[in-house]
Amino acid sequence: MGEILFLSHRIPFPPDRGDKIRSHHVLKALAALAPVHVATFADDADDHRHEGELAGVAVSHCLVQRRKPLPAAAIEALATGRPLSLTAFHSGTIARYVAQVLATRPISAIYVFSGQMAQYVPTGFTGRVVADLVDVDSAKFDAYAERDRGPRAWMERREGRLLAREEARIVAASDATLLISEAEAELLQSRLPARSVQVHAMGNGIDAALFDPAAVLPEPAMLACSGPPLIFTGQMDYAPNVAAATRAIERILPLVRDVCPGATLHVVGRNPPTSLKAQDGRDGVHVWGRVDDIRPWLGAADCALVPLEIARGVQNKVLEAMAMALPVVLTPGAATGIPAEPGRDFLVAQSDAELAAAVISLAADADRLKEMGQAARGWILGHAAWEAALRSLPVHMGVAASDTAAPIPSAATLCDAA
Repeated sequence: MGEILFLSHRIPFPPDRGDKIRSHHVLKALAALAPVHVATFADDADDHRHEGELAGVAVSHCLVQRRKPLPAAAIEALATGRPLSLTAFHSGTIARYVAQVLATRPISAIYVFSGQMAQYVPTGFTGRVVADLVDVDSAKFDAYAERDRGPRAWMERREGRLLAREEARIVAASDATLLISEAEAELLQSRLPARSVQVHAMGNGIDAALFDPAAVLPEPAMLACSGPPLIFTGQMDYAPNVAAATRAIERILPLVRDVCPGATLHVVGRNPPTSLKAQDGRDGVHVWGRVDDIRPWLGAADCALVPLEIARGVQNKVLEAMAMALPVVLTPGAATGIPAEPGRDFLVAQSDAELAAAVISLAADADRLKEMGQAARGWILGHAAWEAALRSLPVHMGVAASDTAAPIPSAATLCDAA
């Protein structure tokens, strides 16, 4: 094949959050097939510190700081009739870079990571287009609208409606549209005007050698707190994670502490909002914010609590906890797309009382706690390697799995020239 243009809404380095973990491994797999050019966004200064890693994988790249304020993107969306998700990720610099790469390089395929980036695929492109939507964003905004009220709910309903239209357009314009699980692929199919044979599931994997409890020491700061220690991890400025952490703090942990007075809940992840920071130090709650390595924190916990009410796709936080031999108590939504065995590999519960009871049952039985953790890691080792997860990628890209990439020229950036 020729060369590949990879469009991603966030730089795939470092792989420290769900979407970046997937894009990181997909990008590396694509680079093994052919030379890759990357257009992507940076959220903050830390992202820019990893530009060298991106340059080591890509033939050329364009990394743009995303600075457009949300209110400005909302005004633009209302004025143009477009989804906010698209206006928030529109960049003239990236559009010019894409045009230059397509005009000067033998690009035979474009890989779109996340629906926001499909706006950069020109209508006249004659090569192969693969759109990795990961999950169905329109359904997520529909769920937000059901939960919220007033102008916010109106905006979310609008976003869900417009994104559903954009998702249908992407499917029609792509040679393959990928979702993170069969359930998510079927959900997208149910929202299309007609079923498409080009919609496929391509799951996530995990680096079980990296996420190995024997490879790290438990976090001392967490061990210094009382127990049993529970943990919730994730990007903490993501609305479903904030809602789940708040639920765990306000509704589930008090029920656990009625039986286990020393129980603590540790919320670990970057950018916690003020509402969560205000809970730090109260009634067994610890909000730690961003950490350099999540593994020691998982290693110090007795149980991962994942009470997500709005969950799309496969939850990396669940896979990471299971790989670290940590028992997981989770909602049915959080378990979607992970075909492990409930009751053996993790515990699934729905209501606050049921989730608390599951945590309490594990806290009272050290042998079961250990057995479930071992079963969880055993399932990961047998079913969730990245190599297996991405086995279908060459086929989606239109090449045989045995094909090898051409030598990659020295890395360069064309962004400034664009």
